[in-house]
Amino acid sequence: MLKNYLTIATRNLRKQGFYSFINIAGLAVGVAACLVIVLYMVDELSYDSYNTKADRIYRVDNEIKIGSNNFQMAKSPAPAAQALQQDYPEIEATVRFCDYGTYLVRSESMTDNIKEQSVIWTDSTFFKIFSLKVLEGDGEKALREPASLAISKRTAEKYFPNESALGQSLILDNKYHGTVSAVYENIPSTSHFHFDILISMVGDWLVAREARGTLFSESNFNSYLLLKEGASAQRLEAKLPEFVKKYIASEEISTDKQASGNGHKMSLMPLRNIHLHSNLDGELEPNGSIAYVYLFATIAVFILAIACINFMNLSTARSANRAKEVGVRKVLGSLRSHLVRQFLTESTLVTFLAFILSVGLAYLFLPFFNDLSLKQLHLPLTDPVFYLILLATCLLIGIMAGVYPSFFLSAFKPVNVLKGKVSLGMKSGFVRSGLVVFQFVVTIFLIVGAMTVQRQLNFIQNKKLGFEKDQVIVLKDAYSLRPNIQTFKDEASKLSAIENITISGFIPIDGGSEFSRRDRTYWKEGNQQMGESLVNLQTWRCDYDYIKTLKMNIKEGRGFSHDFPSDSSAVVLNESAVLQLGLGDDPVGKRISTFPELRPNGTPYANQIITWTVIGVLENFHFTSMKKGISPLGLFIGQSDGFICLRYNAVNTQEVIQSLERIWKKIAPGQPFQFSFLNEEFGSMYAREQRLGKIFSVFATLAILIACLGLFALTAFTAEQRTKEIGIRKVLGASVSSIVVLLSAEFGKLILVAFLLAAPLAWFGVDWWLKSYTYKTEIGMIVYLLAGFIVLLIAWLTMSFQSFKAASSDPVKSLRSE
Repeated sequence: MLKNYLTIATRNLRKQGFYSFINIAGLAVGVAACLVIVLYMVDELSYDSYNTKADRIYRVDNEIKIGSNNFQMAKSPAPAAQALQQDYPEIEATVRFCDYGTYLVRSESMTDNIKEQSVIWTDSTFFKIFSLKVLEGDGEKALREPASLAISKRTAEKYFPNESALGQSLILDNKYHGTVSAVYENIPSTSHFHFDILISMVGDWLVAREARGTLFSESNFNSYLLLKEGASAQRLEAKLPEFVKKYIASEEISTDKQASGNGHKMSLMPLRNIHLHSNLDGELEPNGSIAYVYLFATIAVFILAIACINFMNLSTARSANRAKEVGVRKVLGSLRSHLVRQFLTESTLVTFLAFILSVGLAYLFLPFFNDLSLKQLHLPLTDPVFYLILLATCLLIGIMAGVYPSFFLSAFKPVNVLKGKVSLGMKSGFVRSGLVVFQFVVTIFLIVGAMTVQRQLNFIQNKKLGFEKDQVIVLKDAYSLRPNIQTFKDEASKLSAIENITISGFIPIDGGSEFSRRDRTYWKEGNQQMGESLVNLQTWRCDYDYIKTLKMNIKEGRGFSHDFPSDSSAVVLNESAVLQLGLGDDPVGKRISTFPELRPNGTPYANQIITWTVIGVLENFHFTSMKKGISPLGLFIGQSDGFICLRYNAVNTQEVIQSLERIWKKIAPGQPFQFSFLNEEFGSMYAREQRLGKIFSVFATLAILIACLGLFALTAFTAEQRTKEIGIRKVLGASVSSIVVLLSAEFGKLILVAFLLAAPLAWFGVDWWLKSYTYKTEIGMIVYLLAGFIVLLIAWLTMSFQSFKAASSDPVKSLRSE
């Protein structure tokens, strides 16, 4: 019997080849899109699961509120981890990370440096907490000695090919000599950090001294806890307020100030939640978002639902062609159950073919999707479980998609069928119309989403920033020019295309620092050193040409000048700093104070204060993502040589780059020459949103494609059911155009209903997404109307083909049986 069902199903597929192709192709595209999204979701949800102790690892997060300041950080004070372990026996071990940015690295046998991005300072307990296989050396003893390093397998192969890396030396920034004490397996891609070089926080290096610090008012370290077996993270977290009161509150904020809304709060973030549920200041790497996982899951369900809807609509649309077949079969003794099985077999066969095609489409689409999402997804083609899941899903979708058509077709009464009277069932077409409305609600929603992302990105690129990002070349790792960095500046200044040059470790973009940006606590001179008087200020060291080169706007006072020797103890503040420090309407000439740098042992100098005079006020400029507000910032004269920014005016940019490279190689042979453009660096802050916009556009296009197939099916169904009506209208003199308008108008109403439903849903979605930006564009009605018009135009083109075909048919053929 099954063989007979398959034979008949194959014949019908061949007989109605065009519609079979549409059915299979539509379902295949939907399943392929769903498959790719599922791979993406599995990848996102699996972050940090490689850690065998993941359920016991937590990060210590901090939230600080001081006056109008509200800092939410993934960092902790240097002594916090050790103090927590001492006070709470449920903590088995702790580890800290300190990010000091990129390093120039070479082995002793190399002459040229290689820039390494993934370098971190850490404690010797790293391998005790994180599950990484140590390939060479002893993980328990690694990083215990001063100047010891642990490196990844790929780093070992890069610097010590075909030899053991253990005991070998690496030179960092041409001055720090470290000895490799361990080589570990490459950190998996599904980790919220990817370090290739670990540096021991032991010894007399600056970071090591900071790590030994006892000051709780500065949060510069990412701290992780490993709890003992059976220990409760919830109970430990409940004890943290008393820890804050004991160590932190007494140092920075009085109890009465905390009661008024100021204070310090510590919390624990589960390791496996970091990637999707954390977006704090001081993250080790940019994280994902659970909201996007939910969003893509919804899109996957919608696209798959649309594909199944199309299957049902197209099957019922062609029902009239199978009505006589059903009638004859019933007259010859076929039971309804036999017919149901027959049609379910056909739907399952179509689904099976669609699934085979979908795997091929997903395989072809994955490289493109990987480029968009910066993932390394692949189909698990060698995993038998993958095929079992695929087969089970195929059968489930085949049955679900074929249930309605099979029962609809098998319900025809043979007497009426053979008389030419087909019982249509649900003559109002309410269900089918509702399904098409649903398809276009989703489509309009996706189009509005894609357009919103694009408008916000355009807004960001064109918004007044407070500085001019165009025509600025950024040379990286300028410290590799030491001690001849000023010589390079003087030589480059002689180029006719160069207008201004500045040397600084800071540029106004997220991550635009030679090391992790750090705040320092300042207060207005004369105020108490506590509570609302304290302001965390970004402290940027720069030279005299910084403001002029980046064309920042001075609102009051002046910038730095060689004509004023006292500028060595001066500061230029941005407007946010002036406001939060309470300097009033005339801040120029007023003074702010702070504590000096830490002692060599990491402790602060007692009763010593440094004071700075305000000489100018900068218009607020954006130096972080527009998702955040502009925080207080101060510019100070000082040595900081991470970047060289050059403002140039030239038609041939390449000539300028080549000239700069020649000067660089003459002054610092063997040091890598790396450059970028400031506007590109600024745009890279929003690369994630750009990728999201492209992915949205891709899925919106797929949704439109699949929805149009559904509309085609419904148009075909309606045209078949109204064949005689169309014939009568033509006999009575109706034109082809009037009939096309008649048929299309009904579907135009469905698009209008879809728009009315989709617009408020899209508005809520747009409002939710834009809330993550402090600075955002206005999304007017034009976006929603344009999305509706695009869908209407595409739908009209789809409908017109079938409507014109029906209206152009010979009325004699449709009326010959009357």
